[in-house]
Amino acid sequence: MPPSTEAVARVGILTPSGMLGAGFAPETVERGLTLGPDVIAIDGGSTDSGPHYLGSGVAKTTAAAVSRDLRILLKAAATANIPLIVGSCGTSGTDSGVDWVAGIAEQIMAEEGLDLRIARIYSEQEAGFLKEELDAGRIHPLAPHGPLRPETLDSCTHIVGMMGHEPFVEAIRAGAQVVLAGRATDTALAAAVPLMLGMPAGPSWHAAKIVECGGQCTTNPRAGGVFATVDQNGFTIEPLDADNVCTPTSVAAHMLYETADPYRMREPAGTLDVSDATYTALDERRVRVEGSRFEPAEQYTVKLEGARVTGYETVSFSAIRDPYIVSHIDRWAALLRTVLTERVTQTLGPADDYTLDIRLYGHNAVLEDLDPDSSAPREVGVMLLVNAPSQATATAIAKVANPLMLHLPLPEMEYLPSFAFATSPAETERGAAYEFVLNHVVDVDSATGMFRTHHSREVSHV
Repeated sequence: MPPSTEAVARVGILTPSGMLGAGFAPETVERGLTLGPDVIAIDGGSTDSGPHYLGSGVAKTTAAAVSRDLRILLKAAATANIPLIVGSCGTSGTDSGVDWVAGIAEQIMAEEGLDLRIARIYSEQEAGFLKEELDAGRIHPLAPHGPLRPETLDSCTHIVGMMGHEPFVEAIRAGAQVVLAGRATDTALAAAVPLMLGMPAGPSWHAAKIVECGGQCTTNPRAGGVFATVDQNGFTIEPLDADNVCTPTSVAAHMLYETADPYRMREPAGTLDVSDATYTALDERRVRVEGSRFEPAEQYTVKLEGARVTGYETVSFSAIRDPYIVSHIDRWAALLRTVLTERVTQTLGPADDYTLDIRLYGHNAVLEDLDPDSSAPREVGVMLLVNAPSQATATAIAKVANPLMLHLPLPEMEYLPSFAFATSPAETERGAAYEFVLNHVVDVDSATGMFRTHHSREVSHV
């Protein structure tokens, strides 16, 4: 039977880790079950790792890691008779990502003798439908993007809509015991059951934000997940690891994580406001949070994420320890670009549709001109990233660069330097490269209308 939706005094959220497949100690989940959870919620993905995973529809995590974590959580959910919710399955929340995690779950249940009803919530969107919404004036850009063009939608290999909590609630009310969802806000999966069971929106959304990354809100983020207890006046949070600690500072600081404003965070249904929230240590491990508010939006919106192919990449990596070149590394990199461009034209003919990215690791590859450390490095790693319309062209350009990345001297040098390639062959083909091209929202009349739910078997609606 699905959970009762009658008013309750408190709702417990068990979040074992910041991401399915990242790993956690089984004993932390066992301890979490003793605290009386009403839901196990864990994120399955993110855009943090770039557009490749959405563009290609493949997962960042390995099946073995997902299976290991999921086995523990499915058994825990069955033991406690509570829902297990996974959002953004397969890293990016594509339909194939949902089916991939569902296939792993079904195999585990067969092996463990578990009989749990699974709901798959799909979030992929058709370009044709979105072009109709665009024509109707219902799609709007988020800064810094400008107005959306129809051809941008057509160019995407995958487009997902970011769901709020409502599809999770609908699936659980329909009897789902395991909910595997496409792209969702990180907070929606943790807020769903507290909201469904009558907890106030402010504490529910704030607690969901704090638990979203597991132990990130503790003093030892590597020690595992957290447990939040939401009630009518606020929430209490504590680590699952008995030796880990939550402090008012560690909890409050998580509002700085992945938010443009540390006091306000937008969800599809409205905005969480924590400007008046208070954080109080109950003891050496637990923190009490009160004063959070949630402002319902005048218009419910669903954020779109889409990725498209920008070309094909080949990468080469060489290391330089010649002290003279290292001390003039910026001038050397400029010379490499000039000479390589000339030789590409000489050997492959005129070409304007490729790009060269030269990154100097150990010098300024991370911060570039923002790096405050101007001291000379002892060695520099030179990464050449070539993007071209075809893989063959990208690799050909990288091969033209090969002798230059091995022996290119500065003009005034009287000897031929030698550098070191990291691999043999020096050129590694990376395949298709992708870019994010959608940062827009759709005005919707229904919070669940853009998403499709499939149940593993027929259930009785309540």
